[in-house]
Formats: sequence, structure tokens, C-alpha cells
Amino acid sequence: MCDDIATGRLDPFITDPECRSSMLSILQSPNPTLAAEIQEICGCPSWKGILCRLWPRAKYIEAVVTGSMAQYIPALEYYSEGKLPLVCTMYASSECYFGVNLQPLCDPRDVAFTLLPNMGYFEFIPLGGNGTLVMDIDEDEEVSGRKLVDLVNVRVGCYYELVVTTFAGLNRYRIGDVLQVTGFHNRAPQFRFICRRNVVLSIDNDKTNEEDLHKSITAAKKLLEPHDALLVEYTSRVDTSSVPGHYVLYWEIKHHPNNLVANKLVLDDRVLEECCIAVEEELDYVYRRCRSNDRSVGPLEIRVVNPGRSTY
Repeated sequence: MCDDIATGRLDPFITDPECRSSMLSILQSPNPTLAAEIQEICGCPSWKGILCRLWPRAKYIEAVVTGSMAQYIPALEYYSEGKLPLVCTMYASSECYFGVNLQPLCDPRDVAFTLLPNMGYFEFIPLGGNGTLVMDIDEDEEVSGRKLVDLVNVRVGCYYELVVTTFAGLNRYRIGDVLQVTGFHNRAPQFRFICRRNVVLSIDNDKTNEEDLHKSITAAKKLLEPHDALLVEYTSRVDTSSVPGHYVLYWEIKHHPNNLVANKLVLDDRVLEECCIAVEEELDYVYRRCRSNDRSVGPLEIRVVNPGRSTY
């Protein structure tokens, strides 16, 4: 990229016609000064705060920071050095536009959306109250209209699955998102996105959803900080190739340059073992019972992957 900016010519490796047309309108003349500046910034040993150096006039970062995307909040804060607010403006899907965040500059962990009733007709499947999430309705089950709750009848603290009827023709379509009512704006209820209901790790009686897993990993990754390491991304699966089956977490870890030996991360196995224990301690009592009493679930495993890996 820096070579292209310096010479004002696009690399022949870029063959897509539309991409070439768009980039050639930008690369109108050589700019070796800008290329050298970008190269110097990107060549620094640490990329902490690099966003502010590359784009010094940036005011904020617009990003999705709810659900599974919440795992990227620490990375965005690292690259911006905490100087740019993370703004999550809307709640939408390919089926419908649902609502907006009326406090876009709030802490990413406090994001709540106010649904817009002119975007569709919203109904809700109750999934529990008083801070207890109960997914006792199968995701493929047809839900009777008598079980649905209207937008005006939802209650603070309760969990619901969103059902929408759209102007495009979808009738009582189950979006699959689990929401919790956090409060009201005037008389309009506000919702916090919890998780996708079909994202569950399960071996025996245990049911670990997206939010529970994220909370446990958030607690465990703090053990990396004293070792100048940062959890950049993670994913998970269930391994049932052996008995009992167990959870496998794939962690991509970014580390401070001083903690490198021959471009490899120096991280004691003991630290990862402590992280495994911390994750398990934060999971719910059903998982812990399956692990310690029933022994129907094996020890959790963390596998560290190479940075930038897209498949696991």
C-alpha cells in the first residue's frame, strides 16, 4: 500500500475492475511524504494508539459492540489508546431495522436500544424474569399467539426473544435474538442485546450461551495482563471425540514486543491453566456440577492460535 501511495500507481496484483477504478481516483499523483509517514507509524514496535496517529482527526469509532462482538472492545480500546469513544448507533438485521441507541456515547457495556414501532410490529416470547434466563422453547417450535407479549407489555429485567412482522411480508418471524428490558425512554421500553439463542455449548445437562461464555472469558483474560498479553479474539466448540466431552476455546493473543522470543509468544502453560480454571469457575452451577460431581464434562481446554488465523 505504501509503495502504491509513493509511486501513485496501483499494484497489478489488484485485478478487480471496480476496486482499481475506485483506488485510481484516489491515487492521482505520487505522494512519497504520506507513504513514508504511514510506514513510520506502522513500523513502530507497538500499535497501541495507532488509530489516532493514522487518523488524527478521527472523533469516534462506530462499531457493533454487543453480543459476540463485545470481545473486540478491548482491542479497539487498545488501538485507540482509549481516546476515541466506541459508538454503537443502531440495532438491525437483514430482515428489518429494529431500533436506535439514544445514548450513542455511553459505555459500550451499557448499550441499550429503543425499538421503533414504525419499522415493524414487534412481539416477544417471554424467556424468564428476575435476572433468570430460561430458554424452554425450542428454536424451531411454532409459538402460539397467546404466549406472545406486545411491546407495551414488556417488563423491566425480563428476558424475551424478538418476533417481528414486517412491511415486506414476514409474519411473526422469530429473529433469534435474546433481549433484556433495561428501562424506558419516556414510555418506550429499552432493550439490551444478550445473545443469539441458538449459540449454545452443550455436552450433558449444561447449556452455555453466548453471554455466559463472554462473561467467563472476560474474567479469565485479566490473568493475561500481568504478562503483557491481550486476548484479541476467541471462538469455541464442543469436542466429543473423547469421553467425557469438553469445551475447547481458541484464543488469539496479542503480546507486547518485549515479551517475544524469536517472534513467538512467551506465555507459561501455567498461565493458560489458570485461565481455564477461571473460565470454569465463572460458568453456571449446572456446568460446574457436570464437571465436579457428575463428571459428565471433561476439563476445559484453551488452544492458542497464530495471530490473524481465520480458520480453526
